[in-house]
Amino acid sequence: MTPQAESVLELFRSRGAYLEGHFRLTSGLHSAQYLQSALVLQHPDAAERLGRMLAEQLRQKADGEIQLVVSPALGGLIIGHEVARALHARFLFTERDAATKKMALRRGFQVTSGETAVVVEDVITTGGSTQDVIEILRAAGVRVLAAGSIIDRSGGQADVGVGRVALATLQVKSHTPEDCPLCAEGVPVAKPGSRPV
Repeated sequence: MTPQAESVLELFRSRGAYLEGHFRLTSGLHSAQYLQSALVLQHPDAAERLGRMLAEQLRQKADGEIQLVVSPALGGLIIGHEVARALHARFLFTERDAATKKMALRRGFQVTSGETAVVVEDVITTGGSTQDVIEILRAAGVRVLAAGSIIDRSGGQADVGVGRVALATLQVKSHTPEDCPLCAEGVPVAKPGSRPV
């Protein structure tokens, strides 16, 4: 693990944001570990520092000028805004429609065909939310240059269709509820994130 990754994980631990137990993730999978980014990002100095670090990695990964940073709500809002600030780019976010469960640009946000963007999240497990945002942007003619997250829980395996960076990459085991050893043991499951599953 790189010194940068170690320092990011230490920041999560020091803020009580690296949780252990039995958790239901946004993806629906179960895990014995959960990274609650909000406990870190509630501190503006930490959010700004992580945003600058991620912006630098995205600059190196992207092929061209980054005009937009787009994040899925809710987890990506603070880090996406900080990355946009560091890149001097515009920041937008998508939200899930309650009825259709699909991501959409709302609140009057508009993109223009030909604009360039990066997609930023706090934590990636399967990459599903990032892929949803990329699809929305591509359908509008936006060129997505890269994606980034503070934490990659997939061990680098999540494929979102564009180059990806993360400040720390972990190989965290996740299970379907049917194959979850903690469920089999009867350990109660918690859903600490922002979106009900």
